[in-house]
Amino acid sequence: MGMIELSIENNVAEVVLNAPQKMNALNEDALAELEKAYDDAAAAAADGSVRALLLRGEGRGFCAGRDISGVVPETDDAYGYLGNLVTPLLKKMAAFPAPTFAAAQGACLGVGLGLLIATDVVYVADNAKIGSPFANLGATLDSGGHWLFTERLGAHRTLDLIYTADLMSGEEAVRAGLFSRTMPADELLDSTRATVARVAQGATGAFRASKELVANIRDQRLGLWSAVEEENTAQGELCKSEDYTEGFKAFQEKRKPVFKG
Repeated sequence: MGMIELSIENNVAEVVLNAPQKMNALNEDALAELEKAYDDAAAAAADGSVRALLLRGEGRGFCAGRDISGVVPETDDAYGYLGNLVTPLLKKMAAFPAPTFAAAQGACLGVGLGLLIATDVVYVADNAKIGSPFANLGATLDSGGHWLFTERLGAHRTLDLIYTADLMSGEEAVRAGLFSRTMPADELLDSTRATVARVAQGATGAFRASKELVANIRDQRLGLWSAVEEENTAQGELCKSEDYTEGFKAFQEKRKPVFKG
């Protein structure tokens, strides 16, 4: 039986890491399963049956990173695992053609942290553990962790976390600007599901345009006026869509819009 589960209901794809006995740590087979789940969800998004995605982990932890229980360090191909398997998966997750959310509790480390970095919106439980445990392994932070920490925390705090292997709580991570919201662990899943369900009924095309624009601002370091021009172009395209017409008519008619995505 596989570790990754995918369900689709009411325009929401829910992807579950389901190996709680090992804190949802990911080996090569699990990465392949996770990639297939995103491929299947993207195919459903292409025909309009998926308009938002939720990623979560079963049990006490979201994802403790790579499953190293069977790794032989003398012969390990770390680059093959990361460069050939993890990075392509993270890029695919980031490019998912609809809004994506993650609900993360407990351990969010290594590749697990990378899964969150590749997700649009991340809600974390107050008991989340985020940082770099690699000092105890003779390894270094991977899966985009250096970028996230340096971008949001600065060089000094990043290296402090790496050198000491100290972990941040979910509350600390949100306060530092790493992720969006924190909440009690027993409220996390229901609250996140409610938000995702609401977003799945929204104007998916407009959300997708904003997702692409934010990625361009981040990756291409767009200046103000370049970003404004991209906004203008996106708005010009959106005004040709059914959802744009519906949104304006609903406002003018003082009713709730019904978007088709």
